[in-house]
Amino acid sequence: MRENSLKIAINAGKYKGKKISLPSLSSTRSTKSILKNSFFNTLQADIIGVSFIEMFGGSGSMGLEALSRGAKEAYFIEKDFNALKILEKNCINIDKENTNCFQGDAFSEIFKILKFTKKPTILYVDPPFEIEDENVYEKTIKTLKKIDPNLVDLIVIEHLSKAFLPKTISSFTLYKTKKFGKSSLTYYK
Repeated sequence: MRENSLKIAINAGKYKGKKISLPSLSSTRSTKSILKNSFFNTLQADIIGVSFIEMFGGSGSMGLEALSRGAKEAYFIEKDFNALKILEKNCINIDKENTNCFQGDAFSEIFKILKFTKKPTILYVDPPFEIEDENVYEKTIKTLKKIDPNLVDLIVIEHLSKAFLPKTISSFTLYKTKKFGKSSLTYYK
């Protein structure tokens, strides 16, 4: 496998400017800069000291940015083996002491990871919505409904703007949606 030359930089914090390699676009889709900036501008100091979980980890750009901005630890779930190898290299290059990568299906692995995290916890969910699985949101919501609300403080879902997301997921309530063209971020507390 040839090393991918696509890279992005961490935008702010103690690792500002450090490069993150991106997996092949055929296996993952990186979060757009405008969404990432909005997410971190919205949370600002609330990211400090949290456990950050990135379902569908890809390159790990969200969790590594969270660590750079003060999160205490980051957990990543990635199913694609080639993407996982790049994710693991990114974690080693940026902050190997405070990162944990898991290979597997995010819909089941999330429950194993929640046993390790310490509150406060932010769960960032970025399902692969451009794949040909029209049920990805249905599966995502079904999984999130099973999460113990005592283990997670905030859920943020990156999704297609045209997708319908419910006002509540278990005891989590939608409190904000920000649209960025075809993509949106929806926040649940």
